[in-house]
Amino acid sequence: MSEPSGKRLKTNLPICKTHRVFVGSKVKQNLPAVVEESLCGVSTLLMEIAYRLEALGKIFEQDNLALPRVATFFQLESEREQKQAEAMLQYLNERGGQYCNKDIKRPGCEAVCGVLPALELTLTQWKDEMAIMMELSRLACEHGDPHSASVVKSRFLTPVVPKVKLLGDLLTNARRVGCTADGAGGFGEYLIDQLQEDLTSSA
Repeated sequence: MSEPSGKRLKTNLPICKTHRVFVGSKVKQNLPAVVEESLCGVSTLLMEIAYRLEALGKIFEQDNLALPRVATFFQLESEREQKQAEAMLQYLNERGGQYCNKDIKRPGCEAVCGVLPALELTLTQWKDEMAIMMELSRLACEHGDPHSASVVKSRFLTPVVPKVKLLGDLLTNARRVGCTADGAGGFGEYLIDQLQEDLTSSA
């Protein structure tokens, strides 16, 4: 049973606070309002992550950095995040929910000037994404929507776990070869760029 309308639970989920519930949907069944609002908000969050990863990829295409494999890594991950956002929107549509178009925030990575801060930023956002997916799955369970809980866990949470492990390994290697936060570790960044297999075959 869903919570009364107007009642909002304390949560870290990016719930869509201006969500408009479409009451005339004939396919909606057992989709609590708070889960619908969360799916709407989280899908926008995934789009913002995709936009940030794309922006990071563009940074490493510039001639003053010129790390093509690193750029490709971020571009591929951006495409994957965009597909995840589209998959969540598709699921919301299949359940009879509605998506509210919202402005996507600026990437906020303009100051990034090296591999180390880019990897740290990406690791932080993937950890946040993993925590949000866990909370979304838990929220769906608590509100009697086991189907959403299962879908979120299998389709959206599980793929993030190996990404966090990969980024942790890459960060460790980046520090070992001398990459720095200010991008001054030039040869170290070149060595990281040569890790083609790790960078381009991430899960």
